[in-house]
Amino acid sequence: MNTYETLNHTKWECKYHIVFIPKYRRKTLYSDHLRKYLGVIFHDLAKQRESKILEGNLMPDHVHMLISIPPKYSVSQVMGYIKGKSAICIARDYMERGKNFTGMSFWARGYFVSTVGRDEEVVRKYIQNQEKVDRQSEQL
Repeated sequence: MNTYETLNHTKWECKYHIVFIPKYRRKTLYSDHLRKYLGVIFHDLAKQRESKILEGNLMPDHVHMLISIPPKYSVSQVMGYIKGKSAICIARDYMERGKNFTGMSFWARGYFVSTVGRDEEVVRKYIQNQEKVDRQSEQL
């Protein structure tokens, strides 16, 4: 049942569970329009680094994703690229910044990463049910 990816001289299966937050953990991802826009942007940016987002969920104050990254790229390279370019897109389209926008980062500097290994189905369910878990914890 394993589906391995291939490069010229490599067969691989490298999947990571990644969580990152907006700066100061602001609840800036509330807008449905922004959430849909970010989903498209994240997929496009991952594709540019030959990566694939297998599962994702944008919560009001953080982002979960299950991403497959080829071994020729490090996780930090891909995440730096996705976070940097998406922040520029957000600034241009939602904050009406000029065309040469740099600085004023949207995302916090760090992120959480965990290798998935054989627990892929558990991680997928966790990401899919994250909104339910957050609502339950808020009610307590």
